[in-house]
Amino acid sequence: MARSAALKKSPKPAKPVYILDDQIGFILRQVWQRHATIFARDIGINLTSAQWAALAKLNEMGPCSQNQLGRLTAMDVATIKGVIDRLTARGLTETNADPTDGRRLMVSLTRAGREAAEKAAPNALLISKQTLAPLDAKERETLMGLLSRLR
Repeated sequence: MARSAALKKSPKPAKPVYILDDQIGFILRQVWQRHATIFARDIGINLTSAQWAALAKLNEMGPCSQNQLGRLTAMDVATIKGVIDRLTARGLTETNADPTDGRRLMVSLTRAGREAAEKAAPNALLISKQTLAPLDAKERETLMGLLSRLR
């Protein structure tokens, strides 16, 4: 009888060492998913966030090498190549060999690319604002500062 009583009184499970909901990566992924949903809904043109990053950076900086654009937009070599290939196929960017170094591929916006970037920029600003909407102004400033330090 003592044995069956002991079986019925199983010990409370120990708290796990790793709680997923408390982890920065999991929280960042959830925030990213929320932002990506807002982006897809509101960007106003058919672009991925990576394509928008490339267009926005080219609009900001002007022509640059594909390699440099990848670094400026935090994309690896394969990713930036695919992004530029797709943007070029849509007539938004063009590529040419660098006149000073034929091994380097230069990327620039076409007129249609500049127009698309200018058209989408106000929407992109609103997307950032919507992503941060649950925070007050001071919290937004603090979050952006802290995230910048984690880059």
